[in-house]
Amino acid sequence: MAVQKKKSSKSRTRRKHAANYVLKEPSVTESKESGAYVLRHRVDLKSGFYRGKKIFEHDELNRFNS
Repeated sequence: MAVQKKKSSKSRTRRKHAANYVLKEPSVTESKESGAYVLRHRVDLKSGFYRGKKIFEHDELNRFNS
């Protein structure tokens, strides 16, 4: 079994682990109802639809933001 000569510091160890970590682009789809781009698994704020079902009216959104 291999034995290291010196202890690796936390920063050196984390740097080695970070080399394999890659940021991914968010998955975005075009909404069928409004044509706007929406993050996956989120409600379309322009039309109020989620997975083909009407979740809320657009007027309700304005009420909460005010």
